[in-house]
Amino acid sequence: MRQGETVTLTLFTPLEMDIQQPRLVFFQDGCPIEYHIMKQTAQQEDYRCFSVSLQAGEPGLYFYYFDLWKDYTKVFRDSCGNGYLSWEEEDSWQITVYEKDFSTPDFLKGGVIYQIFPDRFFEGVKKQGMPFADRLYREDKDGEPYFWPNENPEGYLNMDYFGGDLEGVRQKLPYLRHLGVTCIYFNPIFEAHSNHRYNTANYMKIDPVLGDEEDFVRLCSQAKSMGISIILDGVFSHTGSDSLYFNREGRYGVGGAYHDPYSPYRTWYDFSPNYRCGYRSWWGFETLPEVNENDVNYRDFICGENGVIDYWLQRGASGFRLDVADELPDDFIEAIRQAVKRHGDDKYLLGEVWEDATTKWSYGTRRRYLLGKGLDAVMNYPFRNAVLNFLKGEDGISIANQIMSICENYPAPALHTLMNFISTHDTERAITYLVGEPANGRDRFWQSNRLLNPHQYQHGITLMRMAFAMIFTLPGVPSIYYGDEIAMQGYRDPFNRGYFRWDFTENRLKTLISYLSKLRRENDAFAQGKLEIIHAESEILHYRRIGKKTSVDLMFNRSCTMRSFSVNGQQISVEPLNFKVHVWKPAVKERS
Repeated sequence: MRQGETVTLTLFTPLEMDIQQPRLVFFQDGCPIEYHIMKQTAQQEDYRCFSVSLQAGEPGLYFYYFDLWKDYTKVFRDSCGNGYLSWEEEDSWQITVYEKDFSTPDFLKGGVIYQIFPDRFFEGVKKQGMPFADRLYREDKDGEPYFWPNENPEGYLNMDYFGGDLEGVRQKLPYLRHLGVTCIYFNPIFEAHSNHRYNTANYMKIDPVLGDEEDFVRLCSQAKSMGISIILDGVFSHTGSDSLYFNREGRYGVGGAYHDPYSPYRTWYDFSPNYRCGYRSWWGFETLPEVNENDVNYRDFICGENGVIDYWLQRGASGFRLDVADELPDDFIEAIRQAVKRHGDDKYLLGEVWEDATTKWSYGTRRRYLLGKGLDAVMNYPFRNAVLNFLKGEDGISIANQIMSICENYPAPALHTLMNFISTHDTERAITYLVGEPANGRDRFWQSNRLLNPHQYQHGITLMRMAFAMIFTLPGVPSIYYGDEIAMQGYRDPFNRGYFRWDFTENRLKTLISYLSKLRRENDAFAQGKLEIIHAESEILHYRRIGKKTSVDLMFNRSCTMRSFSVNGQQISVEPLNFKVHVWKPAVKERS
């Protein structure tokens, strides 16, 4: 709830319990901070009703339960959000109080994101060679990404390039617009010496395989004219060892923090003989030296006037996604937000967080990045897990609770700009996860060239249809990982990062995505509408999105039999392994 708003909490108790004066216990991080005596507001034949109204104070995370003040009995929250009696301390309800002026970009709401791994989307300019001798160019666009070992510790992993570039994305803008895409999220595009580019070598330069700054400005301009914004990946927790700043490999001359103790970049890094490689590195990878995010010079380089944020937003980007956001200090994220928002409230700041971002603890502190001064929103891994696990057999009641937990815990401005997806560059492809044999930690040799059989593939398409229907209609913004719309397969990195198969003729998912994108555009229920769970069972899920002008019911039947759903007294049948959408307008003739 927004700071300053008033909320009324109501408790119903059976009449036979003879509860007279229950109390609301309000606490933070295990420490009670307030007790409120609840007043009886109504009494019926079989229950009493007690209520208390509270005004939201300082932004933060608060919890509460009810003390019946009788025989030490209390009311706690069960796994489905309902109350139950207990004499022991159990799970409580949560209230997230966020900044009163917290707002998020409207251009995302009701839109569609498309995630592009730049090297693997489309080669717009035929490559005549690589700009660096240690890069391997791939002519075989249908080939599997390399991974096998050679004399180098990492072998060919991340050294092969298929030649995807910014010009290729520009040429495919009509394709993306036809899908209904309104925002492109790029994995890193700055110069870096790996095909994933998470080991940044130069924040101020486009990687030469992708093009140059002029290509980027042209792409942003043309995309904007087609109603498509562009979000960049900001990797600010570490750089590459092979970079202008660290320069361990000496590619950038004689300078750099690794060789020169007087380098202007020296204070960015933590050098010590206590580290195995002599410096602090990201998760122990020597090629990824960590930066000191609290270093004044580094912060100024990223967030200061004409820093990295300014530079690329001035050239047409509409925001940033922060890699490993939970490894960045909150005040650093807040400084990044200030830099982003200097360019307008419509600029977007997304964070990579894999758990519930409101309850996240990292590095010994409760994170505050969703309270209004940090991130706009996060990558919504909890929804991905819920959607895919429902289709793999998890109970619909449990799934409904997982979804509602996020909806209840997240600030509304963040909720409606969450990035919802079923695959990313860090996960197995959705169709592989849904119907393929589980990898269960098996190595890359096992994962290599492992494809679905025809029966699995057809069943996977069926489940993918339901998965897309869910992420397109739950709160937040749906995101398509390039190639998922043609059901590309693949286990983990690098097999989930193949070159887009432009020769594929699989169109069933593309047709569905275009329909779902149109559904989002035409119904205000999806931009910022409320979510209600209408009914959930082991194999079915029925929820409703409620807007000011329209409401939309979404009915999912994971079972192998026909199921019937009730919408405003009307019975709607849904075939096995299928879904239905029912759009209706209050006081207007319903249509479906």
